[in-house]
Amino acid sequence: MRLTTAQRRVLSAIELCRTAALGGHVDVCCSCGHEHPAYNSCRNRHCPKCQALAQEKWISARSERLLPVKHFHVVFTLPSELRALARQHGRPIYDALIAAASATLLELGQSRLHARLGVTMVLHTWTRDLRFHPHVHAIVTAGGLDDDRRGWVASRPNYLFPLQVMGELLRGKMIAALRALQHAGVLATITCADFERLIAKVAALSWIVYVKKPFRRVDHVMAYLGRYTHRVAIANSRLVASSERAVTFRTKQGKHVTLTPVEFLRRFVQHVLPDRFHKIRHYGLYSSALARPGADLDQARRLLQPSAASAPDATPPSWAELLRQLTGRDVTQCRRCGGLICRVLVPASRGPPNPQRAAK
Repeated sequence: MRLTTAQRRVLSAIELCRTAALGGHVDVCCSCGHEHPAYNSCRNRHCPKCQALAQEKWISARSERLLPVKHFHVVFTLPSELRALARQHGRPIYDALIAAASATLLELGQSRLHARLGVTMVLHTWTRDLRFHPHVHAIVTAGGLDDDRRGWVASRPNYLFPLQVMGELLRGKMIAALRALQHAGVLATITCADFERLIAKVAALSWIVYVKKPFRRVDHVMAYLGRYTHRVAIANSRLVASSERAVTFRTKQGKHVTLTPVEFLRRFVQHVLPDRFHKIRHYGLYSSALARPGADLDQARRLLQPSAASAPDATPPSWAELLRQLTGRDVTQCRRCGGLICRVLVPASRGPPNPQRAAK
């Protein structure tokens, strides 16, 4: 396969991550003189080594918006018949899937509860063995703000909406989106005849929607979602062995998969997202437009917590504090004697990563 510019950029960033090529610093103890080098990260969102701090910062920021209600976990899956189209036209197909899934939830919230739900969605494209499998994870409030903005309408305790109805709505909205893309000339790689045959095939399918029971505790929601928002196709912890001939990694239930290095990289790079594509999106009460002071999200919170005083804005923790929370390690203290650390910068052998490009 031929690599795209984005895929080459990701592989290059991961190769150089936390190496001398990107520069860094040396931690020098002011008491005992012990030195410990630390190199800069690539900050690429596909890198398995650069997501922990970003995840914690995201959770800290989003937790302030979380409503004190139960949340369902819903998964919307793109049928296998559309995967080839998604490989060729990633951005429009991913956009269409996320839009169709969010519209399905919000429409059912209006028609069945007469309320506006809060929805956060995350796109994933992989299975545990790195095969291409686009699907959307959604965290959905178990109820919503009513149309008059005067009350909170709760869903049934362990039931959101009928799975069949969600699947049929998703299918209809996705087919309509595909027809619009075809009409606009976006899907130029498929002929009109082949497109109609494809639409007829997926229209006859039962589209898969999966709903888990709601979380028991509200404070578990963001920690759970954070694992999905910043997860990459494979974590370093799943790698078992690697050599010039084979790469072995864990999948599910203690099983392992062994691939050639070329096949491993081929599977990995097919999950590189298009540049500037937003894989995390918020809808309904959780959308940015409704999260302003005095908007629907604030009104819903007042209804759910009438006696709760508005807390002052907390100062976001520094990266050093987040690292201490994650690993228990205090980077301001010497590993050897506990003394105060002084930091000496080390120049890079190449230019530092562009923050905007690294975020792509």
